[in-house]
Order: sequence, then C-alpha cells, then structure tokens
Amino acid sequence: MPSVVHIHSCPGTLAKGFDTYSSTALKRVFNRKKVNHILDYYSPGSNPDAMRMFDENRKNISISGVQEKFSVVLDKNKIRLAREDERGTHILKPIPQIGLKREQMPANEHLTMQIARQVYKIDTAENALIFFKDGSPAYITKRFDRDKRGAKLAQEDFASLTNRTPQKDGDQYKYLGNYLELFKYLKDHLPIYQIEALKLYRVLIFNYLFSNGDAHLKNFSLLETSMGDLSLSPSYDLLNSRIHIDDKDFALENGLLPKKINHGKVKEKFSILAYEAEIKPNLAEGIMEFMLGQTEKVKTLIGLSYLEDKTKRTYLQQYQRRLNRLG
Repeated sequence: MPSVVHIHSCPGTLAKGFDTYSSTALKRVFNRKKVNHILDYYSPGSNPDAMRMFDENRKNISISGVQEKFSVVLDKNKIRLAREDERGTHILKPIPQIGLKREQMPANEHLTMQIARQVYKIDTAENALIFFKDGSPAYITKRFDRDKRGAKLAQEDFASLTNRTPQKDGDQYKYLGNYLELFKYLKDHLPIYQIEALKLYRVLIFNYLFSNGDAHLKNFSLLETSMGDLSLSPSYDLLNSRIHIDDKDFALENGLLPKKINHGKVKEKFSILAYEAEIKPNLAEGIMEFMLGQTEKVKTLIGLSYLEDKTKRTYLQQYQRRLNRLG
C-alpha cells in the first residue's frame, strides 16, 4: 500500500506554505512542467516488479559514484526511468543500501544543496526531493551537461583533468593531492581565472562548514559553456557526509595545501590557500566574512527541511562547531 507523504514545505525550494512543488521549483527543476512530488512507481527493492524495473535501468546506465544513481527522463509531466540508448534529463538517487542513517541521505543532500544556493549564492545543479509510491524519498537533480536542445556539453572532472586514474593511482585515486592543485589547474587553463578562483574558494569553505568530507576530485568539474569555452560546473553532490560516516575534515589526502605549507589552524590554512591561489586579501576576507555570517538563514532552512528532528539537531550542531573553528 502507498504510504502517506507529509509535505510541510516545497520539496524543491523548502518554501513554507506548499503541499507540493512551488512554481519556482517547477520552473527550475522540471522546465515548468507540473510534476507531482510522488512518482508512479515503487522504490528499488520494495517489491519484485520494482527490482526488475530498476535492474534494467542499472544495466543500461553508467554514472560514476558510490551512491546508486538512476537516469530518468522528464516525459511530459512524468518522471520515468530512461530506456536503453535514451538520453536522461535528470538523475535519481534513492536511499542508498549502505551508510549510517542512510534513510536521511536524500533529505541531507537536498538541504545542503539548497543552503548552498539560497544562502551562499553558490551555483548548484537544480534539485529537489521526490517520493516513491511507497513514501520512500529520493533526491532528484537536473542534468546540467545538456544544452537547451538536449545536446551533450563537454564536462570533465578534476580526477581526469589531473590525470589520476584507478589503473595508475589505485582505488583511492580521486582522494589524492590537495585543493590548491585545482586552483593551479584553473589558472593554467581558464582565461577568467580570477572569477572562477573566487567561486572555488567559496565552495571549499562551504564544504568545510557543512562537513562535506567527500568532496573528492570527481566532485569538481569544468563544463563547456554556450560560448564554447570552459568554466567551473555548477556544484553537485554536496551533503553533510559526517552524518553518515566518520570521515576527515577534507576529502583529499593532503587537505587544502601541500604538506610543506599545510600548517596552522584551519582559518589560517584558508588564508594561505587564498594567498597561494593569488586571491586578493580583501576579496578572500570578504568571502570568509560572508560565509561566517549566515547562521539565521541556515537555521531556517534546516528547520524547513525533510530531515527527521534528531538529524536536524545533529546537522545544526555540526555546522555550529565548524563555524566556531573558523570564526
């Protein structure tokens, strides 16, 4: 039997006063199509028919990452699984099969992505929560590697850009190095380095503040623009990973900086990173001040999120601890 899904805020923007998606969410995530927040089918593993349906999609689609992802298509006003050789318009991420509090992961990623966009003005992949027929939540995100006609845009992640592969560097290849390397690559390859460097600096502070210890090299990409050049892609896969695993402060092996200059408290390390990345001191300080001054907005979105109450408290406490370390 279908489970009742209690909607207390827009499952896209988290705006109060909605019992389904707001017009803003429909515009951003679903091209203004009136998509229902409940899918027509059950979650993977809920019954044999659902298992067969998702297994077929799994064979046809290959999207990198540990968390299971399925390619789906916006067909009129319905979200359905993509067929073989069909280009997906969105990616669907159900509750994963492993991890602590795994049932909270879709709401965690959705909340973290909304905080990044709404509070910190970070360019993110469009996203929302959506629910299976049995009430189980999933995270859905609109693909940004497609142009308006649906043609594929070139995208390359930093594991590939820095020539790190599992064959050459082992299973942990995407966790090697330090974040300063990303700035150096941007400087060597992008004509608008000063603008992109500020964007990346803000995202790295955000990842620290929100305990995203899985921000590895494959979670940063360059994307082809409509003009044919390259820029940082919208941010994706942002979530508080510490709720689900006891990980490190930074995903990359050496953290923010190379070992020889990686010293001091975390705020000092961010200052050194800005200096080495040739970000002007007044701009770096302005970004840090902005990032540390949004507590009330963050609290509001946490309260409106679809995390359970206990996990909301954990999420807020972890944010406040990181805030204290930086401030």
